[in-house]
Amino acid sequence: MVDNKLLPKLSQNFLEILEDEEYYDITIEVGNDPNVKIFRAHMVILNYRSSYLRRILSTNKKKNDGTLTCIKLPNISPEIFHIILRYIYSGKLFFEEYDIPYIIKILTTANELGLQELTPFIETLLIESQKDSIDQYFDLIYQLSFENNSFLELQKYCNDIISKEPNKIFNSPRFSSISEKLLVTIIQNDNLQMNEVQVWKHVVDWGLAQNPELSSDPKNWSKEDFNTLKNTLQQCIPFIRFHNLTSKEFSDSVLPYRKILSKELYENLLNDFLDNNYKPVKKSKPRIIEKRIDSKIITFQHTVLISKWIDRLEFTDNIKNLYEFKLLYRCGLNVRGRFHEICDNQPGTVIIVKLKGSNEILGGYNPIEWKNISKYSPTKDSFIFSFKNKDNIENHILSRINEEEKAIYNGNNGPSFGDTDLRIFYSEGNLNNFGIKCIKKSYEKPIIVEMHDIEEYEVFKIM
Repeated sequence: MVDNKLLPKLSQNFLEILEDEEYYDITIEVGNDPNVKIFRAHMVILNYRSSYLRRILSTNKKKNDGTLTCIKLPNISPEIFHIILRYIYSGKLFFEEYDIPYIIKILTTANELGLQELTPFIETLLIESQKDSIDQYFDLIYQLSFENNSFLELQKYCNDIISKEPNKIFNSPRFSSISEKLLVTIIQNDNLQMNEVQVWKHVVDWGLAQNPELSSDPKNWSKEDFNTLKNTLQQCIPFIRFHNLTSKEFSDSVLPYRKILSKELYENLLNDFLDNNYKPVKKSKPRIIEKRIDSKIITFQHTVLISKWIDRLEFTDNIKNLYEFKLLYRCGLNVRGRFHEICDNQPGTVIIVKLKGSNEILGGYNPIEWKNISKYSPTKDSFIFSFKNKDNIENHILSRINEEEKAIYNGNNGPSFGDTDLRIFYSEGNLNNFGIKCIKKSYEKPIIVEMHDIEEYEVFKIM
């Protein structure tokens, strides 16, 4: 049995064969003018290393008159082919030398040349070793994976990411350049963790980007303008789940574009949103997101972001642990005073607060247990947060603990964080004195100004 320690020498010898100017029997013209390069190689090696080149060589038999066989590869970059050819001979590739776009070019070329062992290797490399870098070029990788069904591992990986974090592609600066086929694939996904009105808005934005001559305000559009957008989005509209919108969402976000909908669809939707007793002819099924969390305040998207914060990740990072949010307690107008009874001695909880008469959400994460002892409890892992608008998770404030000794206050009312950084208060039997105080003292930054009335709050156990 040959020791693997001997293989580097074999690899080096094959590279020397490639670089030798005496024994080659084939030339390969790679690229297009003005970027063309001629490579010398050996038919026997190419024949056994590349299924694509084997097919080409089978139609270019070696001539008996001593003339060299010559093949052309005009659609391949000479720089990339140089790397691939050295790999064909040596079995070596040093990916740490290249950035993600360059690795993608190597991957597509390896696949085109039929290097069956290299293609899945690069896919695995991207998924397992380049996760941090992938985010920057996620839209490019996602589009690549769907343009070629050879990249099934990348396709599966990207599908999983998109389901959980659709903003990775919707908020990409290159979103408007993705293909119609890819956009349809995304919005068909039953597991897409995004409210339907946001899906619709992104689809409209994509359609407008394909037609830059259209103004952003449909009030000023002509019949031709509406027909232009209608034709652009004709493959996408059937996969928008309009029946899952609220009446207000339909009125605000769909009605202005009603002329791009078919007459049948528009009348069906109008009846659905105006008549509570109306049963639509064909009602779209809801996305799975709507059943994933028992909350009147937050959506699955909020839980994804809070899960990242628990793991000390940033907004744009890939999620590591998608925690389950199990509802322990919901406190509204008619249910007060049972927080400690239900939530004490439960480590790892998230508090979510809905402000009265506002679209803002506040909250906090307590990794340790709540106690009814009127004392502070220390921890370095707690944090508080706010969302300016519950429908836009990007507009948020995250504030981590500065003064660990005062991270959690175990008062006899509701949950409290810090000295007065986020403190819920009320008096027993007094329904009008139910509010929240937020004055920065123990945490990094203020999450809202001063004092507010509360509509309700929820407590979740993190599983």
